Amino acid sequence: MEILLKEAIYHRPKDNYAYVCINGELHIQIRTKRDDLKEVTLFHGDPYNWEGKQWLTTTTPMRKSGSDQLFDYWCAAVRPPFKRLRYGFILNDGMETICYTEKGFYSEPPVDDTGYYFCFPFMNNADIFQAPGWVKNTIWYQIFPERFANGNHDNNPDGVLPWGSAPPTTTNFFGGDLEGVIQNISYLKELGASGIYFTPIFKAYSNHKYDTIDYMELDPQFGTKETLKELIEVCHKNDIKIMLDAVFNHSGFYFPQFQDVLKHGENSRFKNWFHTHEFPLVTEPMPNYDTFAFTPFMPKLNTENPEVKEYLLSVGRYWVKEFNIDGWRLDVANEVDHAFWREFRREVKAINPDLYILGEIWHDSMPWLRGDQFDAVMNYPLTTNILNLFAKQTITAKEFVENMTTVIHMYPKNVNEVAFNLVGSHDTPRILTECGEDLERVKQVFTMLLTFIGTPCIYYGDEIGLTGEMDPGCRKCMEWDPSKQNRELFEHVQKLIRLRREYPLLANDGELSFITPREHDACLSFTKSEDNGKTIIVVLNTSDAAVEYTIPFDLRGKTVKNLWNNEVLEASGEELVIHLSANGFSIVEFS
Repeated sequence: MEILLKEAIYHRPKDNYAYVCINGELHIQIRTKRDDLKEVTLFHGDPYNWEGKQWLTTTTPMRKSGSDQLFDYWCAAVRPPFKRLRYGFILNDGMETICYTEKGFYSEPPVDDTGYYFCFPFMNNADIFQAPGWVKNTIWYQIFPERFANGNHDNNPDGVLPWGSAPPTTTNFFGGDLEGVIQNISYLKELGASGIYFTPIFKAYSNHKYDTIDYMELDPQFGTKETLKELIEVCHKNDIKIMLDAVFNHSGFYFPQFQDVLKHGENSRFKNWFHTHEFPLVTEPMPNYDTFAFTPFMPKLNTENPEVKEYLLSVGRYWVKEFNIDGWRLDVANEVDHAFWREFRREVKAINPDLYILGEIWHDSMPWLRGDQFDAVMNYPLTTNILNLFAKQTITAKEFVENMTTVIHMYPKNVNEVAFNLVGSHDTPRILTECGEDLERVKQVFTMLLTFIGTPCIYYGDEIGLTGEMDPGCRKCMEWDPSKQNRELFEHVQKLIRLRREYPLLANDGELSFITPREHDACLSFTKSEDNGKTIIVVLNTSDAAVEYTIPFDLRGKTVKNLWNNEVLEASGEELVIHLSANGFSIVEFS
């Protein structure tokens, strides 16, 4: 009789299934059919550690770290004394056990030859994924420079409109610039932001600047290079990091090299800078050259061309070296070849090893996150799940937990700690609009974002309740009149940021665990726990009715505190019941 579904069992000694952390631990994960097994044990030993003909092995219990709709995930952390390991898995369904190895399944663990087993050959330090240490404690604030603040009217573009006097369109300008950011650093400090992510600031035709004309020049509507240096200096003095946006997948239509190809066709010395199909180039009805999406105004760059590669690498080096930026965000990063990104990483990290490299990828990104290309990607799977639960209300708390369990187990723990988490950007509708302008649901969204693992980002104006549909609607001018700002929402976000700083368990410390809800449970809850017994539980009521939630832990003899209002709570016996208002939340610490 089969004791388990073998086809569902998956492990490979690489990526998220076997990886080394900077603390010297080797983390090993295996996936099995949901609810198929009672326990899993890691069977392991050094491949060269023998006494006579006896291979010396040991066992380590594996922890069930989560379950999604189909699978259970089991994890263990070990410290091989000689930095190498052969290992297998003992699988127990409560009636029988079998051993799973690289060579297949056995009724007993084979001990006559280590060749049966999965192999982690050596824990080389150079192979450890290691993002800059500062990132996981950073609160990002995304600024669309044209719409944040107009600090210098002398560099206004032609036809500029009075600030906020019209809805945003794809073609209008309001004069936002870098001086406007400098003048409002105190606002960012008040909020608690510690990093700014700018959408492109290089010379370009459009208001969004993703159609670059000159990668080596600041767009004159934003100011001068001296202004940028001043901005970065002011930010660094205020402990705020700066990340710029690099658009290396494609140039703009008015990029001089592309204009040369348009003019000279097959005789242009730049014809191989782009992916051209035939000459002369045409833009309609469809461009006969590769582009971003189908727009003829963003021709795709050929990053395999040595001249293109060196040009773009020089861009990457220049802004890091000359302006001391702290990060590069890479637009449409998945459409650029891996070889280019490996070289890009080597070049910019040689100048600043602490530089953060963030790729814009909306899907499973493991191939870019092996330590040789990016430090992180934009965590749109998290965005989707948060919006579906709190804003669109199309999934249940149970489905959210299952979906997020899949997302979390897609990557190693040290990758998840620096994932760039967002709930809105220049590419998405405003979060207040997504929530049907329900303030309580928006508060829940930010509560989830700012108590979760990763490095969270707030899109400018979301914290004061700006509204707007998909771009260009989400690119409104920032509202600077306090009487027109939602100060209640601002103070909510501000308080969450302060708590995240005061209680590292609300950031990336400790072990994250979801508490699996039943099918129709209204509450989403998860814990962050330290080995010393300290735990924080975050509970969010996703319904529009008040509920009571029983904290599922024995709290006898423990100190229990509501972190939101700093109130010490009294448990009745071994249980604590907390009252949650409609779309309310609670953050409770016990130790």
